[in-house]
Amino acid sequence: MPVAHRPTRRTATPAAPSAARRTAPVAACLAVLLAAAAGCAPQDDGGSGSSKSSAAPPVAAACTKGKLATQVPGKLTVGTDKPAYAPWFQDDDPSNGKGFESAVAYALAERLGYDRADVAWQTVPFNSAVAPGAKKFDVDLNQVSVSDERRRAVDFSSGYYDVRQAVIALKDSPAAKAGSIADLKHVKLGAQVGTTSLDVVNDVIKPGERPAVFQKNDYAKTALKNGQVEAIVVDLPTAFYITSAEVQDARIVGQFEAGGGKPEQFGLVLDKGSRLTSCVSGAVDSLRKDGTLARLEKKWLSEAADAPVLK
Repeated sequence: MPVAHRPTRRTATPAAPSAARRTAPVAACLAVLLAAAAGCAPQDDGGSGSSKSSAAPPVAAACTKGKLATQVPGKLTVGTDKPAYAPWFQDDDPSNGKGFESAVAYALAERLGYDRADVAWQTVPFNSAVAPGAKKFDVDLNQVSVSDERRRAVDFSSGYYDVRQAVIALKDSPAAKAGSIADLKHVKLGAQVGTTSLDVVNDVIKPGERPAVFQKNDYAKTALKNGQVEAIVVDLPTAFYITSAEVQDARIVGQFEAGGGKPEQFGLVLDKGSRLTSCVSGAVDSLRKDGTLARLEKKWLSEAADAPVLK
């Protein structure tokens, strides 16, 4: 299914004229009038500086389909975990273009010159995506927060989503009445291993009891429903989806305010030292600059609105 608000398709960059073809015309221009040299130089898109400011930033010539050293020539291999959760994906099918991260993947591919049919999806467990070692994907989208620790093992693109973490509890649980971080210190908490959600539990809440750690959010949700934990921590959009569609007798207790300095962001994961990193970051930056990311966020994550802030 086509994604709404798709970015304008980038036109191919004209091949640069050879040195021999450039030299004669420019030399002739200089001989007639030095001031006219700029008029004899090769032209790009013919736009003025002011008009370019409102358009999508161009992708560098080296960052196009024919030049990128992808896993499979002519293809962009994109990894994500399974199940592929809403609202990031829909129907557990990353390839359908539905859901925020699926839509971002196809927008990124298009910005780099890849058609929808050129995108190949691959199942990659969360922990495998961020572990050291060579990757079988070109990029991975799986709600992975950028951190200095992870950068030691993998590369990240520019951030494509600014995120906050949230707490979910069953509506009839004492944990559902928590109004502050201090109220959560004596709650049995759970979170997925290796995530920023678990970092928030350990570093922000600092509970008196060691938190339960799960390989997947599915297991954390089951533990919540079965009473094995009193509350779990997940990112805010996922919290809205869980409470509205999966565990309807649960509620969002609150969200954590953004810390000082740079906000927590999700970034695309790439192999450490990947030759694609700068190109992918450039494409993400252009999607942010021309408003594509904001439009996709509004379309797919509109329910991730305000929730009580825990302090």
